[in-house]
Amino acid sequence: MLTGSEVKSLRGGLLSMEEAYGRVQGNEVWLIGTNIQEYTYAHRLNHVPKRPRKLLLHRREIRKFAAQAYEKNLTLVPLKMYFCRGRAKVLMGICRGKKQYDKRESLKKKAMQRDMERGS
Repeated sequence: MLTGSEVKSLRGGLLSMEEAYGRVQGNEVWLIGTNIQEYTYAHRLNHVPKRPRKLLLHRREIRKFAAQAYEKNLTLVPLKMYFCRGRAKVLMGICRGKKQYDKRESLKKKAMQRDMERGS
């Protein structure tokens, strides 16, 4: 559910979903961490850029997401946002987070890459 100034900002491409994720609370799905910049021409009727936004889903979709996310400890991740027939749509994916040993391995690779770039 979006306000008018949020839709105008989306059409202008002022969206960042880098830290965004979905959360199932009760019978609702919320998009948290999405940054939609303020629309410059809205003035006092502007929106809060990082507010939680309710996603409108069918009951069976909510049940499916909730069951998978809760039972298997998975996360809902927004992949892209687009317009279809004048409505803003969000493509959501279900993913598993990295294990601790995978995180350590990634940090080692980054450190080695940084050292190689400094050396040359």
